[in-house]
Amino acid sequence: MVLLRNLKYYTINSEVRVLKMNEKEQQEAIEHIDEVQNEIDRLNEQASEEILKVEQKYNKLRQPFFQKRSELIAKIPNFWVTTFVNHPQVSALLGEEDEEALHYLTRVEVTEFEDIKSGYRIDFYFDENPYFENKVLSKEFHLNESGDPSSKSTEIKWKSGKDLTKRSSQTQNKASRKRQHEEPESFFTWFTDHSDAGADELGEVIKDDIWPNPLQYYLVPDMDDEEGEGEEDDDDDEEEEGLEDIDEEGDEDEGEEDEDDDEGEEGEEDEGEDD
Repeated sequence: MVLLRNLKYYTINSEVRVLKMNEKEQQEAIEHIDEVQNEIDRLNEQASEEILKVEQKYNKLRQPFFQKRSELIAKIPNFWVTTFVNHPQVSALLGEEDEEALHYLTRVEVTEFEDIKSGYRIDFYFDENPYFENKVLSKEFHLNESGDPSSKSTEIKWKSGKDLTKRSSQTQNKASRKRQHEEPESFFTWFTDHSDAGADELGEVIKDDIWPNPLQYYLVPDMDDEEGEGEEDDDDDEEEEGLEDIDEEGDEDEGEEDEDDDEGEEGEEDEGEDD
């Protein structure tokens, strides 16, 4: 009996020692993982710095081509308003009067600051127009040293009775819920909205999606035109089918008439034989 108790005691102690050894090994493994992870993080930071240097280098190399592209775009009427209307995310922000105002937009430029991490600026150049006095509207996005985002923009000098941001607000107050859903607030409220610069979707879309290649959105086919062409094709097909049906009916009628004539001739022959 004593022997059994001693055996049980030694067994329990052995298990405890094994558990303690396992815990120690696990703790050591965790510490080593942390050391390795620190090295990975250091390399990631180094890679980010190298990538920024490469981006800065190629931003400078791209500038002459951006300038040449802007000169060519200036030869195409309504290039930018068409591009914005064709872009699914931007078009959702455009009201009818926004579109009319954007017909006077002649040039768009995106400039990343020399220290890319610190932010960028978007400039909109306008011809003389009935809505505002400004020739250029700009919005800048900044990241301070602590990484907090902020933005600032040009104050729009609206002409009398032409403030689209106020008109949009009045329309929303008077309109039904359905109308509010259909008619977005004015595109130009973007220039005065600095509530969440770190989540400015329109700025990111213009900088990262439209600006690198605006032509791809300018050339998007007009869906209304495509639908109209499809309807015309359907109408043509229906007309052709109708004509074919008429021709077939005509052929059937002619066949029936020929049969009637043949029967009539046979009847006359039979009467002659009877006589």
